[in-house]
Amino acid sequence: MTGEALLAVEGLYAGYGDVAVLRGVSLTVAAGELVAVVGANGAGKTTTLRAVSGLLRPAGGSIRFAGDPIDRLPPHAVVARGLLHVPEGRKIFPSLSVQENLDLGAYLPAVRGRRAERRAEVYALFPVLAERRRQAAGTLSGGEQQMLAIGRSLMGGPRLLMLDEPSLGLAPLVVDRIFEAVRTINRQGVSVLLVEQDVQRALGLADRAYVLEQGRVALSGAAAELVSRDEIRQAYLGL
Repeated sequence: MTGEALLAVEGLYAGYGDVAVLRGVSLTVAAGELVAVVGANGAGKTTTLRAVSGLLRPAGGSIRFAGDPIDRLPPHAVVARGLLHVPEGRKIFPSLSVQENLDLGAYLPAVRGRRAERRAEVYALFPVLAERRRQAAGTLSGGEQQMLAIGRSLMGGPRLLMLDEPSLGLAPLVVDRIFEAVRTINRQGVSVLLVEQDVQRALGLADRAYVLEQGRVALSGAAAELVSRDEIRQAYLGL
């Protein structure tokens, strides 16, 4: 990590009812970094993002964003600080148009005045959304819906963007387009925390990565170094 942490998660415990999922997860994302979280299904990747974004109340540990504690804040207050979450499954509004979906991402007063400017930036990143701006979002392809979900979060002016399984269910060529967009977003100054099942792609994109196993961080380090480790290659890459 280079520089002070923008996001700092320390000793995070969380779960659902009596089921403990996270057992002391710690991770950091510095300003400008792209950090991946990988691991098998059920390892706690999605639960980590849900806890950070305020959708799930942690049972223990701490979450700080830009130096301030956020682990007791409601989701809208987390968003207001510049931490945006693109959930697994996209969660778009299918009956609304593409443009209406995007505009909902700029609902907070602090960003509402720049709605048209941000919309133009999203259309520049995903030109197909501009072509389909009046189309009902539910009629888009899976890849276009993923672009819309990412674009909607960009409307909120994120300092850190959290992405949960953006490649899920998409064709390889569409995944290439999504990952190139994520790289562009990061190069434009937005920090990224990426949860991704496709370990090889994630490690190829990220600066650093964490490997979760059974709710704990099993490995962490530079992504280029992790991809060369035998345990990663055997468990996730089939090499």
